Amino acid sequence: MRSPSAFAIAGGEGFSLAAVAVLVTLLCGVPLALLFAIGLTGEGGGLSLSPLADTLASRSVQRALWNSLESSFLSACLATALGTVLALALGLTNVRAKAPLVFLILLPMMIPPHVTAIAWSQALGPASPVLQALGLAPAAGAPHPVYSLTGLVALLSFQHMPIVFLVVRAGLRAFPRELSDAARVSGARAPRLLWRITLPLLAPSLLAGFVLAFVSALGNFGINALIGIPARYTTLPVLIWRRLAGYGPSVLGDVALISILLGIVTLGLVGIQVLLQRRLRNALVGLPQQPLAVDLGRARLPVEATVWLLLAATLLLPALSLFATSLMRTYGLPLVASSLTLENYAEILFRQAVTLRAFANSTAAAALAALLIAALSILLGYFLAMRRGAARRIAGLAAAQADVAYAVPGLVMSIAFILMFLRPLPVLGVSLYGTMAIILVAYVAVFLAIGLNAVMAAYMQVDASLDDAARVSGAGFFRRLYRVHAPLVAPAAASGAILVFLTSYNEVTVSALLWSAGNETIGTTIFNYEDGGYTTLAAAMSSVTVAATVLVMLAVNALARHVPAGAIPWKD
Repeated sequence: MRSPSAFAIAGGEGFSLAAVAVLVTLLCGVPLALLFAIGLTGEGGGLSLSPLADTLASRSVQRALWNSLESSFLSACLATALGTVLALALGLTNVRAKAPLVFLILLPMMIPPHVTAIAWSQALGPASPVLQALGLAPAAGAPHPVYSLTGLVALLSFQHMPIVFLVVRAGLRAFPRELSDAARVSGARAPRLLWRITLPLLAPSLLAGFVLAFVSALGNFGINALIGIPARYTTLPVLIWRRLAGYGPSVLGDVALISILLGIVTLGLVGIQVLLQRRLRNALVGLPQQPLAVDLGRARLPVEATVWLLLAATLLLPALSLFATSLMRTYGLPLVASSLTLENYAEILFRQAVTLRAFANSTAAAALAALLIAALSILLGYFLAMRRGAARRIAGLAAAQADVAYAVPGLVMSIAFILMFLRPLPVLGVSLYGTMAIILVAYVAVFLAIGLNAVMAAYMQVDASLDDAARVSGAGFFRRLYRVHAPLVAPAAASGAILVFLTSYNEVTVSALLWSAGNETIGTTIFNYEDGGYTTLAAAMSSVTVAATVLVMLAVNALARHVPAGAIPWKD
């Protein structure tokens, strides 16, 4: 067994560690540090909290902060309740068809939030083609049920419920079976087992799921904008977007302070979560095994029907409404044969230069970001998993910066990148602001944690003796990485890259402030169509995006046999 100090870093290995640590710091750490430095610079030039206090004194900021906290808290509570119930039903009982159910439960997480907002606004409004056909549409001129705090909270809950489901399901699968078996042998029935053993042990997972749902809702731009603006319910992300879109770079200092406020709330919540999880943690004895399959008996059919009906209500109605709207000649017409046309699809796929450019831009940026993140993750993961001492600490610091960049709302990172790249780069004299390059760099920084987590799951299954044997045999660092480690973790890296592609291909939060004419993305184009009143074109483009998302998710399924367990979220 090697000692922690064995095989000191030298040559190419040391250079690679320094290069990847500096690169991740430049991408993830420096922009946020610059954001805080510029935002908190006082009149005398030194750091001061007075600018932040002045920002907090603004009534519009106070109202937006309260709205953000209120909607995020309420939606996180509902998302935690729904996600936990679904995780318990699929993780502890003998419900059938678990694989397709998990796939469908996680689907909303992969669909862009602005598409979710558009689909639901078209599904429940007076002009809903599906409700009109069923004779259930609200009367013309009636208030739209989605454009309200209730509608906003419901959509945020549906969007982030899969996150809670994933976290709670992972917690359930880590349970040693001996605990449950001992309780059942002692005569404890399922409700008592759930209340006295399962839920107390799940407390850290429930807390993590709640905080993730809260933070995700706090930084969600698509739903907050498309639902909140008509409802006159402004949140911090929308306030940032409005001020920057209305006044341009001249208000960067102002929006930087609002972004800092949003970042402080986010990091504060994550810190509270870490502290509480230490108190709630229970030491478990025993290895995780196959999950329970409590026999529901006669209750199985009602439970299955409830789960399927819930998924149908949250997926089928908005999807049908979105597709029906995309086929309408004009939004609001009745759903009859004479109203249907494929012209909207022809317009976005073959005629509109902006949509074709957006598809090309998003595909190229997402694919390149996915490849870069896969390569970075393989390299950084090696130092995290195979090295000890100073090398692991340096790599761990870089990984922590990637986690923070992912946890902080995307709009905050966008402001940070604008501040960093607004002026030309030193020495090179090249400006990234207003180009696709700044969007690509932002994607790599924000989504690096997704790819790294997938690769680390694979690295944890690699025996360190393989690296030692290759080293003793005379293989240098790059040869070991290329011939030993990369082939072993490549399937997980590919799976992580596909997840990164899905996330960045559809996103609007990061690019909402970074795009410019000629550098549109799919997300910003759909948002601009809907915001500009081109509802049928927005629906058509959203339908194409949803179809592409489902196809890529099915492609990820094909990797299931070749990647470590847990690398694909919806596969066991």
